[in-house]
Amino acid sequence: MKHFSFSANIDYLRRNDEEITHLIAGDRVIKALEIAGQKQVIEIREGRDGGLAIEGCQGDKHEVHAFIDDWFDLSNDLTPFYEMAAVDHLLAVPAERFYGLRLMGVPDLFEALSWAIIGQQIRLNFAYTIKKRIVENYGEHVDYGAHTLYLFPKPERIAACAPEELVRLQLSRRKSEYVIHVARLIADGQLQKSELKKDLTKAHHTLTSIRGIGPWTANYVRMRCLRDPDAFPIDDVGFQNAVRIALQREEKPSKEELHVLARHWEGFTAYAVFYLWRLLY
Repeated sequence: MKHFSFSANIDYLRRNDEEITHLIAGDRVIKALEIAGQKQVIEIREGRDGGLAIEGCQGDKHEVHAFIDDWFDLSNDLTPFYEMAAVDHLLAVPAERFYGLRLMGVPDLFEALSWAIIGQQIRLNFAYTIKKRIVENYGEHVDYGAHTLYLFPKPERIAACAPEELVRLQLSRRKSEYVIHVARLIADGQLQKSELKKDLTKAHHTLTSIRGIGPWTANYVRMRCLRDPDAFPIDDVGFQNAVRIALQREEKPSKEELHVLARHWEGFTAYAVFYLWRLLY
């Protein structure tokens, strides 16, 4: 597979020990999925052709493969990105260092929105801790050998919660209200990934009209879930610090500077941000 490195992607997936929605075991990724109402466990490892080999796939293999394709962004041809990055003074180093890394997605809309809301203005490690508590308390699980594999909670499950239940897990009251509200919108069919993907510009306005979702959260979800190639979370402090480090400066760049830099990234802005993030985490 062109411009793909399994090791670069598995290194990204193992970056935090508190991650609970997948398991890294040696040279493979193990994940529980629910396809057509059936829970199953898949193991993903490097294939002979440099791509992916999938084990344990049951039921509708097309849906499983579609999920993996979305998760690993396998259908995206990164040739133009690497050509652009090679002559970009900010991206040349991370593009070489993390060559073959894909913009790992969060295919489920509720999970993507919840994760973005949880992570608003707190340290990443604490965000993972809160996510783990929510998943353990409200997500379904599958026993797999010596391991317990968790699925992210369904929106219907969180929609039935009172804010106090999530507050007990140390999610702030406002964020608890935001996550529950989003869960209810999705459970009621008022917010659908398929509809958002039809018009990505409109999707941004739709998302930011929801209580608790500002430009940063909307851009994050556009990157990781809706696959908007030019999603640009310009207000992200981590991104600003990554640019500062890449520029070898003491002060963070201004928004005006970032907009100028991003002009060269058109068509792959989300990838540029993701690779710069990778310098930090």
